[in-house]
Amino acid sequence: MVETFNNLMLGFSVALSPEILVYAFAGCIIGTLVGMMPGLGPLAGISLLLPATFGLNPIVAIVLLSGVYYGAMYGGSTTSILMRIPGEAASVMTCIDGYAMTQKGRAGPALAIAAIGSFFAGTVGVIGLMLLAPTLAEFALRFGPPEYTALLMMGLFILAYMSGGSMLKTLAMAGLGLMIGMIGIDIMSGYTRFSFGLVELGDGVGIVPVAVGLFGISEILLTAGKGEMPDVQKPKLRDLIPSREEFRLSVGPIGRGSLLGFLIGIIPGSAHIISSFVSYGIERRMSKHPERFGNGAIEGVAGPESANNAAASGAFVPMLALGIPTSPVTAVMIAAIMVHGISPGPLLIQEQPELFWGFVASMYVGNVVLLVLNLPMVGVFVNLLRIPYAYLYPCVLAFCILGTYSVTNSMIDVWIMLVMGGLGYVLRKFDFDLAPVALGLVLAPMLELSLRQSLAMSGGDYGIFFERPIATTMLGLGVVLFLFSIKPLIFKTKDWRADVGLDEAKG
Repeated sequence: MVETFNNLMLGFSVALSPEILVYAFAGCIIGTLVGMMPGLGPLAGISLLLPATFGLNPIVAIVLLSGVYYGAMYGGSTTSILMRIPGEAASVMTCIDGYAMTQKGRAGPALAIAAIGSFFAGTVGVIGLMLLAPTLAEFALRFGPPEYTALLMMGLFILAYMSGGSMLKTLAMAGLGLMIGMIGIDIMSGYTRFSFGLVELGDGVGIVPVAVGLFGISEILLTAGKGEMPDVQKPKLRDLIPSREEFRLSVGPIGRGSLLGFLIGIIPGSAHIISSFVSYGIERRMSKHPERFGNGAIEGVAGPESANNAAASGAFVPMLALGIPTSPVTAVMIAAIMVHGISPGPLLIQEQPELFWGFVASMYVGNVVLLVLNLPMVGVFVNLLRIPYAYLYPCVLAFCILGTYSVTNSMIDVWIMLVMGGLGYVLRKFDFDLAPVALGLVLAPMLELSLRQSLAMSGGDYGIFFERPIATTMLGLGVVLFLFSIKPLIFKTKDWRADVGLDEAKG
């Protein structure tokens, strides 16, 4: 413990140097702006900045890029809360209750809780990275294709268990997302599926046009369809500060989301997206008033925002301790380190202690910078709502189109966004939950690949999932949760039959 403390002091001596502070601040600002832009996200921001880091000191380069990463994790919440447009895929769940709070005039508290939750989750992530990196990274190494398949299947079972409304509707939307995710080149065989001859669909349907269309465009269509436009909001200063009750309700979700997000973050895949979905479902299931979710529950903002920021920190554990990228973002960051002749892995801590501990300390400094930067900006962001909707929504529509087009410079993505906007409008009219569509789309490629790899390993024998303890445990938990989720349906059926029998007896 003393050695860890001494190493951390070494890290802070590096992180608090003027040069590192300047680049940490710049990374957080760029990341926040990138996160607010629909379609960009952390991967695009880091990829664009990568050439600029080639001439920098390795510590400076990794600090700048990591600042962009967790800055984008926070920035995506701003447009999600204010306009129901997920600036980044991990902010999809924040749209639901964050925007509902905005409609109630509580956008300020939602933004403030998002900033506070992000800070706390980032702090938990730094502590976990510092204390648990080697142990957790070794556990993550035990995950092969069967374990990933079981994990993703358990995610779908959890979705069914956590659904607050109709389970059948939730699973139907997840199934729709899985089917959309099947479009594109088959990774195992190389054949193109369901692309209708469009070369642009070879890489599949992106999460950005789907999320922006389902949540952003559908909201514009719903608002435009109302007889009267919503009143322009003129928030007062006291309305920007969360109430004591909102703070109280946020404490538990922030703590649970931080721990959950960090643990999910060390597992390869889109952890920051999955963790936010799981966190939202847990908070709705644990709430004494689940009916408030979807109508402006502060817990629906605090939990997912904390989870996706903690997952961002957790992703650095296998990256730094083992040199294994758990996502495209960390793969690009490993490339940035290797350009400078440094190989991430088990020997990094011994051979480059200043780099490792300086990076760990800079993450904490970056979280403080994000908090200091974004809390005073809450009033500025909320004042965007003073713009009349007749002027605001055309700008938002243009913003969505430009952001979506900028991802791949393809008009196909714009058309996908518009189609998904129309589909989202129809589905919301029939009270379907749109979030499972986004989750199904994210999980589909990973689930298919891991399942087929598992069957290739076993020669087509499904028994491989029951021969590996981790996979068996996760599948068992998933089945138990699914049975609990259909329990109310079974009892309702029995009650109906009993009522019919009683009526017949009376007759």
